[in-house]
Amino acid sequence: MASMLPDNPSLNRLRVEARTLQRQADAGVADALDAVRRHHPRADIALAPDRFALHDAQLTVARRYGFSGWPGLVHFLEAAAALSVDPARIDENELSAADKFCSLSVLHYTEADAPPRWAAAAHLLAAAPELVNDHIWAAAAANDPDALARQLAAGATVTEKGGPLGWEPLLYLCYSRSPATSLDQTLAAATLLLDAGADPDAGYLWRGMSTPFTALTGVFGEGELGPRRQPRHPFAADLASLLLERGAHPVDQQALYNRMFRRDNSHLELLFAHGLADAGPSPWERRLGEAMETRAQMWRRQISWAAEHGFSERLSMLARHGVDTAGVAVAVADLPADPDILDDNGATALHHAAWDGDLELIDRLLDAGADPTIADAKFDATPLGWAEYAYQSEAADRLRSAMRR
Repeated sequence: MASMLPDNPSLNRLRVEARTLQRQADAGVADALDAVRRHHPRADIALAPDRFALHDAQLTVARRYGFSGWPGLVHFLEAAAALSVDPARIDENELSAADKFCSLSVLHYTEADAPPRWAAAAHLLAAAPELVNDHIWAAAAANDPDALARQLAAGATVTEKGGPLGWEPLLYLCYSRSPATSLDQTLAAATLLLDAGADPDAGYLWRGMSTPFTALTGVFGEGELGPRRQPRHPFAADLASLLLERGAHPVDQQALYNRMFRRDNSHLELLFAHGLADAGPSPWERRLGEAMETRAQMWRRQISWAAEHGFSERLSMLARHGVDTAGVAVAVADLPADPDILDDNGATALHHAAWDGDLELIDRLLDAGADPTIADAKFDATPLGWAEYAYQSEAADRLRSAMRR
């Protein structure tokens, strides 16, 4: 099952948590006893002795976070220690020009992701084009095949981790969103790296999460901040095809999650064409074991989102490829009876349409009387504010006009 650990998990922190649970259970603290009863498979036996054993506390903690036992949790945390990267911890003011270019160029999957950063990276490179010669990671972030060839000729290796994020060069190439290069340059740069031995399944664990952010994840892009703040690679289809043809495993749980929010199914078409439906275990699944979600969990999330949001074409595609969608009821995409009703997160349908940049839905909601001046309950922002934050400029223009009426 999928791990439910917090960001940046620490073995020392979890050891302290287990010892604390042991002491609290011994003291009869109600919350501790409830945790043991909910997560320990033999709670009554474990709580029967005069002293609640540390190994029982460790088992309870491990199962609370989705592991079968403490050894499995420890195995994952030991692996994660070498694979975890937290982009939010980078102090870009302390970086060299080449490292700062790398950091500005790539998706971080944090609130920092936004078009001005990639424009700043392009400006930095234009002002100091020689920075691509500083190291292989800058050459990769620039998608510069000539600079990469020079780096490789000078002895750089494609498996060495470095740069501001501690990534392999291929990851900087795949996550880069600036500067704009041609398709031919991008594919030539990626091919150079792959020919030199780069791993098409290269990846890292974002803040220690158990679902790897792979090279494919970076190419496919998108995610919770939307397609303008976390866009696909400019040549996503061609670059993803190259990676898959060179051996990238088609089961990429994080890419599937990041791309599930909108109706487009091009990523699924490509992954199914390369064996998504019946592929064996991926290198990451073998490496991380039970910490990763099962295929059943992966498909269940895809089906649930598609059904709840009326993505009937996606459900049909999944069914055609053997994914069990039987009995799934597809929500009918229609306007709410009250266009200004707040959802569980305190936002209106117009807020969500603005976030997605769905101009057709925005117009339908406005025609139905939706009020564009309503602020949501969480951020106290209007739909216009949501559109601006998501860099949905067309939606923002539409909403400004509506607010002037």
